[in-house]
Parts: sequence; C-alpha cells; structure tokens
Amino acid sequence: MAPNLLSQLQKLVSPLEEGKVSSPLKILIVGVEVSPFANVGGFARVLGYLSRALKNMGHDVRIFMPKFGFLDEEKYKNEMVLEGLRIPDGGGGELICNVKKHVTPFGVTVYFLENKEYYEIRANVYGYRDDPVRWALLCRGALEFIRAQNWVPDIIHSNDWHTGITSNFLRVEYSKDTKLRNIAAVFTIHNLAFQGMYDHKNVSELDRDDGHSPIASLFSDRLGKQNFMRRGILYSDLINTVSDGYSREILTPDYGEGLDQLLLELRSKLTGIVNGLDYQEFNPATDKFIEANYDIDSLDLRYENKKKLQKEFGLPVDKTIPVIGVVGRLDPQKGHSMILEIMWHILKDFDTQLVVLGGGESDIASQYRSLKEAFPSKVGVHLMPDFTLPRLIFSGSDIMLFPSKFEPCGITQLEGMRYGTVPVARATGGLADTIQNYNPRTGEGYGFVFKNYDHWEFFAQLVRALEMYNQPNIWRTLVKRCMSQDFSWEGSARKYSQFYQRAQQVRLNQLVNEGVVTSRFGRGSGPLI
Repeated sequence: MAPNLLSQLQKLVSPLEEGKVSSPLKILIVGVEVSPFANVGGFARVLGYLSRALKNMGHDVRIFMPKFGFLDEEKYKNEMVLEGLRIPDGGGGELICNVKKHVTPFGVTVYFLENKEYYEIRANVYGYRDDPVRWALLCRGALEFIRAQNWVPDIIHSNDWHTGITSNFLRVEYSKDTKLRNIAAVFTIHNLAFQGMYDHKNVSELDRDDGHSPIASLFSDRLGKQNFMRRGILYSDLINTVSDGYSREILTPDYGEGLDQLLLELRSKLTGIVNGLDYQEFNPATDKFIEANYDIDSLDLRYENKKKLQKEFGLPVDKTIPVIGVVGRLDPQKGHSMILEIMWHILKDFDTQLVVLGGGESDIASQYRSLKEAFPSKVGVHLMPDFTLPRLIFSGSDIMLFPSKFEPCGITQLEGMRYGTVPVARATGGLADTIQNYNPRTGEGYGFVFKNYDHWEFFAQLVRALEMYNQPNIWRTLVKRCMSQDFSWEGSARKYSQFYQRAQQVRLNQLVNEGVVTSRFGRGSGPLI
C-alpha cells in the first residue's frame, strides 16, 4: 500500500523542466522577521526572497509573522482577515489576537498576527525577557489560524529556534485534528548557536530540556527554559540548514552546540540547501545605490564606485590602492578578532586601505576605532547598520574578508562577488560551498581560502590576494569569475521544492503506518487510493 501511495504522490508534485511545478504546493512559512516588513539580519532577507522564488515557480506560498508596531501600514496596506482569533495559552486560558494580511507585488500573501501587548507596543523585534512567550504565541497562532480558515497548507515551514515549536504543537497538541494532522512540517536551522533566551551550553541538568515533555504554558517560567531548537529538530518531518557544509559540520561537537548527538541520530532527516541571492535586486548594471553602473564587460566603470567609496570614508582617492572591505555584524562569530590582529601588520607594511561597516558589539567597534586612529589615512569605519551603503562597498572595494569561526551560509560573500569583489575567506559552512580557492597552477578558482581558524593562515591568504592584485590581467579574470557565479534563488527554490516533496512523502509514510489513508493531503481530498 505505502509504495503505491508514494508513487502517486511523486507524480502529483514532480517538477517540470522549465522550473514550474505540475501541481503547486500550498506552503506556509512561519518566521519572526521577514523582509521588507521586519529586517534585523540576513534571516529576514532569506525568507523574503525564498517566498518570492517559490511563488515564481507556481507554488501558493504564504507567510505568517508578527505585526510589529513599526510596520508602515500606509506603505504595506493591510486588511483584516480574522478578528478575535482565540489562541490557547496552555494553562486553560486564551489570548485574543487578530490576523491581517498584505499581498506583496510578487503575489505572496503575508499574514500578520496582531497583538498589542506582545508585538505592537514593542520598539524592537528581539531583546525582551518574554521573547519565548511572544514566539510561542506566534507558533500556536499560526495553527489556530489554519483551523479557522478554509486554506490549509500542504507544508508548514518554520525557521530557527523562534518558531521551532510549531512542529511540536502540530504533532502533539493537534495530532488528532483532521484538518492539521496531514500537514508536513519542515524546519530550517539558520544558526544553531542560538537556541533560546538562556545559555544552552551551561544549562543545569535540572533545567535541561529533552524535548519530550509537554510545552509549558505561555505564562510559565518553564517555557523560557525549553529548547525550541531541539523541539523543531525532533518533531519536524525533515530538517535543513542553509548550506551543505554547515549540515555536515553541525554533526560534530565543535559545531553542534550540544545537539550534535541528536542530529547524528536523526541525520536521515537532515540536508543542506545553500541560500541564494536576488540577482535582479543585486545587479551592478542597474543598482541605483551605487555611483556608476557596470557589468562584466564594462569593468573600467567600476573605478567610479571605488573613487566614491574612498571619498565617502575620507580616504585618499587612488585607483591603484587595493581597498579591503568588511561588511556585517560586529560579532565574534565573524572572525573580527583575526581581522583586527592581522590588519595592524597589513596596514603597516602594505599600501592598502580598509573600510568597515556594521553594528554590533561595542568592544569590537572600539577596537576598529583604535585601528582608524592609528591609520587615519588608511582606515574608514561606519560602525552601525546601514542598508544601502553596503552596495557602495561591494561595488568599490577590491577584496572582502570573511574569516568566520563558523558560517551557516552567509549572504554577504554572494553579494560582494556579484559586484566583483574578490573574497578572502575561511573554508567553513556556506563560505566553503560558495567560494572556490584560486589555483595559479591550473588557473581555476576565484577566491583566496584558508582552512583553519588561524590568524597566520588568514594573513597568508590576504597577502596572496594583495600580490595577485598587482597582476592586473589575473585580477581582472578573478573579478569576472566572481561576477559570473550563479547563486540565484531560482536554483535554491528548486531544491526547496524537492525538499518539500520529500517531507510530504515522509509524512505520508507516517500516516500509512498509523492507518490513516483517507485524508486531505496534497491537492486532493478524500482517499488517495
């Protein structure tokens, strides 16, 4: 019986060659932040671009997220979908929310869970003691919303620890619900290092969450000690990380953040799908945020951006001086300690310039200010987040640095290469998947890659890059290769489509094993046989 059912399901949702799907899936993506409505990190852009790419493939993809108070309702017109949604608090009571919707220009429907206390009166997305309550409300709210509507997704796609318990709620609290039990659940790990609002590495045995106990009520102190990430891994039908390399690394104690043994046990559920880049938005030929537009056949125009960048950061304007760029969070994960350590020597001994953009830890920012004070004509800093200035750095710098301790995927290296900056990077996670080391003997590759988290290895590769910069013909070839790489979201979306199909098959197998063979599944209703 099961093989026949799986065969029918495979035919039902098999992709067509031209990138469309023969029978679209209904997909609900649950996330805390989604671009352009709430932007804190790369996580938001991933969900925004992925949903758009899936929609372009023909899937009916929708998003469920909080309605934060800073949402511009004039710009993003909302309409009420459901007023007075009652969401159980797990302790016998209910919280009352509304659900509004906005349809993007790309046809993606975004549902906003509206609650004044937990979302609208908060100035920020993150950083509150009751964040576990806020996200648990979102997770259960998504399921209650489905119960109250006619539209039922084939797939619920939750993301990172914030929404990991969506799968837990689905499989436990709603296991007998005929409307919800057939939905396949997938979970994306964007960064395993974040597992909740507590120190998951040093939690006591008394407070350690094995993931099998009931989800605590929204108003219980115990909720904040439950590991939403672990529960997303345990209860989802399939799991993925945002690169192939990271999916392998997290199976080891060095990268597994205490969950490596669990992931090893469930490794058949785990895969990696590298993040993509929107090649229409990030396009040096049309980008309105850069000084001069250019493409792979007009690289000489790129100098106008370099000149503008040097002026913007108060550096001497000189076409021949290599400009090194650093863009991203000021976080130890990104390897800033190594950048700061080696740049004292590079700036002293090489005729080069450094520009740094990003917000984050004050200690790291202070060290970059000290570096600028020591080399005022060689270093420029903008130590706060900015959403347009990175484009100028991508288009005007020659080299970008990515010496991360670990990197689940990384978007900045893709953006930089799209604009022709050559990366110097550590071979970890998504950086290893997207950057090929330049081999002068074979002429292959387009970046400078080192293996271990070691400042001397990093120093050696940066020196190698600076020496190659002095060979214009070779450097021009590397720039063109960087710009020629294809990491578009279309390719990633195709892999997600196949990932969703596999999740449906896994869920269908479970239903067969449970004796449930007449259910609303996929696009049909009633018996599948």
